[in-house]
Formats: sequence, C-alpha cells, structure tokens
Amino acid sequence: MLSACIDIGSNTTRLLVARAQDGQLQEVMQQRVFTKLGSAKGEVPKRKIKEGAEAVATQVRLARECGCGTSIRAVGTHAVRQADNRDELLKAIRKRAGVEVDVLGGDEEARYAFLGATQTLEHLPPGDVGVVDVGGGSTEIVCGTLADGVAWAESFRVGSAFLADAYLRSDPPTAAELERVRLHAEGVFEGLDCPRPRVAYAVGGSATSLRRLVGAVLDHETMHRAIRVLSAEPAGAVARRFELHAERVRLLPAGILLLDAASSTLGAPLQIARGGLREGVLLEQLSPEGVGV
Repeated sequence: MLSACIDIGSNTTRLLVARAQDGQLQEVMQQRVFTKLGSAKGEVPKRKIKEGAEAVATQVRLARECGCGTSIRAVGTHAVRQADNRDELLKAIRKRAGVEVDVLGGDEEARYAFLGATQTLEHLPPGDVGVVDVGGGSTEIVCGTLADGVAWAESFRVGSAFLADAYLRSDPPTAAELERVRLHAEGVFEGLDCPRPRVAYAVGGSATSLRRLVGAVLDHETMHRAIRVLSAEPAGAVARRFELHAERVRLLPAGILLLDAASSTLGAPLQIARGGLREGVLLEQLSPEGVGV
C-alpha cells in the first residue's frame, strides 16, 4: 500500500511517497518546495498563502499520480500553528489542494521526529537515544528508547529561519553575525535539564543538507568546518558547488549553530538520520498495528 505525507514547515513544503515493506519504508518519490511560510512574524502574507496552497496542490497531484489515491496526510508544523491567520491558510489549502491539514503541536512534532529517526535505522542502538529536529521556526529535542518510545521531549520556538532572519545580513555571513547567532543558540538551551543519551541523531533540512558538506556525523569539529565553508564564499557559489538550494545555504549557518548547541546540551555528537517527521507520520499510518512512541 502506498501512502504520502506532505509536511508544511516554516522553510519548506515537502512530500514523501512510500510503501511499507518488511516493517520498513520503501521510498517511491520525494519533492520539496521552498515556501518560506514562517519568514514573517504574526500573519503569513497573502502571496505566501497562495504559494503554499499551490505547492500543496502540486504535491497532492504528484502523490495521486504515484497511486496514493486518498492515502495522503498533510501536516503543519511551527509556521502553521503559530500563524495569526492560520485558518485563512488552512482554508486556502483545503480549497486549492482538496486536503485537510493536521496542525501538529510541539509534542506531536517531537514524537514523529523520534519515530521517523529511530525506526529507519539499519542498526538499532540499545539504551537511551536522543533526536534533535531543527526546523525553520522551531527546534525539538527528544529522548527515549526504541522499546518504550519517547520519555522526554521539549520544543523551542527558535529555528534556522528565525535566527538567520534576525542576525545574518551579509553574504557570506560575517564572524560577528555568526557569533551573535551562536550566543542566541546556546542561550536557547542554557540550563536545560535533559537526559544524556548514549547516541543522538539529527533530522530536518539543515541536518540533511550537512551530509553533503561534511558527511554523516556532526561533532564540534565537523560543524565548525561546515561554518568555515559557508562563510568563505557567497551562498550562490556554495549552493552550486554542493548542489544545494541557495536559500538552504543561507539558512545553514543558523541551523548548524543550533545543532551544535543541542549536541553540547545532550553531551553527544549527532549522527544524521535517514528518517524524520514525514517518515514517522507514514510509519504510524502504514503499520497494521499502529506504531506508538
């Protein structure tokens, strides 16, 4: 059975079409559009509502062309749940794309990120596992075990787009701008009393993009190396060299510094997971028994 998840986030609207096979997801297709719904405070601008609805409509069409039929679930994260005109956005998507959007709370977002990250691992680690999900408008840190699911989770209203829009004015970013982002990112988690997992994973757009820059393990050294790459030349040049979207490159320094601060808080380097929120949604939807974490 094919199923699809459309994740409407602060930076991007992303589609995943997959089928369940032997308890795992088999990807059929992915598609991503930079819609930047969360770039403005308060209300989502009218033009962004139209762009977002068009993006979802296109992804619904692509999912149906793959054979999903009605097995399409659209979820909204921070940008949607925090918008003052959320009802207007949801109505536009419903009218243009013909789907209802489930607006996830921070706890639900964290749970799906944990499920998607841990249940798509090739080798299941014993003991406590941490997951960090850096999005455009929020960051989630989750800890738990594969057997018992989520034991601890926190959601923070700070993401890569928020910090980039607040501090990064230059292209490439200056050392002073990066330092202000670093201090803000560290302050987000200052004093946080969280578990210290044996292993930790990173999910989200920033983490996925970093795989192309520095590989699959994010420790302080590799993340600082990525910052040096991103601050050495303009975003357009970096985007062409690593085959990334220029907007993603603009946001990456903020995403990296949030990941670095979260890694320090957990006391563990971050491995880039293959799955995340969309995979978590589909795993729960496609599992005959339902998957709970």
